[in-house]
Amino acid sequence: MSQVELKMPKMGESVAEATITKWLKKEGDRVEQDEPILEIATDKVDSEVPSTAAGILVKQLYNEGDVVAVGKSIAIIGDSASSAAPTPSVPKAEEVKIAVAPVVATQSTTAATTAVSASSKFYSPLVRNIAQQENVSSAELDAIAGTGAEGRVTKKDILQFIENRKSGNGQIAQNTSAPAVQPATTPQPKAPAAIPVTDGDVEIIEMDRMRKLIADHMVMSKHTSPHVTSFVEADVTNMVLWRNKVKNDFEKREKEKITFTPLFIEAIVRAIKDYPMINCSLDGTKILLKKNINIGMATALPSGNLIVPVIKNADRMNLVGLTKSVNDLSGRARKNKLSPDEIAGGTFTLTNVGTFGNVMGTPIINQPQVAIMAAGAIRKKPAVIETEFGDTIGIRHMMFLSLSYDHRIVDGSLGGSFLRKVADYLEQFDVNRNLL
Repeated sequence: MSQVELKMPKMGESVAEATITKWLKKEGDRVEQDEPILEIATDKVDSEVPSTAAGILVKQLYNEGDVVAVGKSIAIIGDSASSAAPTPSVPKAEEVKIAVAPVVATQSTTAATTAVSASSKFYSPLVRNIAQQENVSSAELDAIAGTGAEGRVTKKDILQFIENRKSGNGQIAQNTSAPAVQPATTPQPKAPAAIPVTDGDVEIIEMDRMRKLIADHMVMSKHTSPHVTSFVEADVTNMVLWRNKVKNDFEKREKEKITFTPLFIEAIVRAIKDYPMINCSLDGTKILLKKNINIGMATALPSGNLIVPVIKNADRMNLVGLTKSVNDLSGRARKNKLSPDEIAGGTFTLTNVGTFGNVMGTPIINQPQVAIMAAGAIRKKPAVIETEFGDTIGIRHMMFLSLSYDHRIVDGSLGGSFLRKVADYLEQFDVNRNLL
């Protein structure tokens, strides 16, 4: 067998790189095709990378903790451990460090962008982005003493530097000639001072990696999009009665339980077709209208964290297909078995706060999307029923729907009309509908 280069797999349109967290196989170990060789982490999900061929792991091209760009060779698979490793198609270490840094959207001044990109050292895209947003010059960035692997500057390092600079303690001994930098024009709230624990009645819990990523993403979303939330109350009695009527037969026939989530997604897809501008993203002043309708569904994990698997091309599925996709993705999400591609590419997100007994919520937009809908708990309530013989009071199944949207591109007219249309589709549910 000729030697094969194992490459960092593609993990969705928005994922450019991944960090090697653990090698599962050592050099010289036998590996089978599709057997996991290493674990990687992105800013979205942790996953395993399987071998693309059977053989011997001849060479590990990167160490644990290294950041590797998508498409780069990460290992050599050959006939034997003694095989001479071929010259991999990856550049030398110095070249890799420069190549993996993607071009960051120009949100700061041109001068700051040029200065940061001119640095000869490797910095992660997150660090570069923070540097550009806070107008940290190349000289300042190069002079920061990194605490990461091989002296790499981490997010914590650059945020500490920025905080010190704002408080007047940001002198850099390594480079006294660094030019003066104007402070950020947007005032940032100061973090509260740490409270020393003296009596043992406070438990300090360090965030795990996923929680830190969620926190960063939520803060970024609020800083990026001006959030507006609209609410409607929907009478979903017919939908509830239909599900109660068919759920047993559905489970016997399809070996799947039907929940309300696929019914919500079905209504959302229909409403997106009526109001396609909800299914877009924003790139500067350019509106990117998405042709595919990929619905993300927020899923709570046993750890308490949150992940958003994506149903791709939801508009091409019937209710049975949606149900199976919902159950499959949510089930594997809770077992940490999702691939990076299965949480990427979403164009609209649904979160079901009713699962926790909440009647409504104001969710934060899942960037780079422009809207997210929350479904509240379904409750029996007295309601006015309009009939041809006049109004009457009846017990109805009612729920609140809320839509948070990016007011840069979605106005109240579009956001409110879309949400009302989703409610209309749920209220007009055919109680005599067939399963297919």
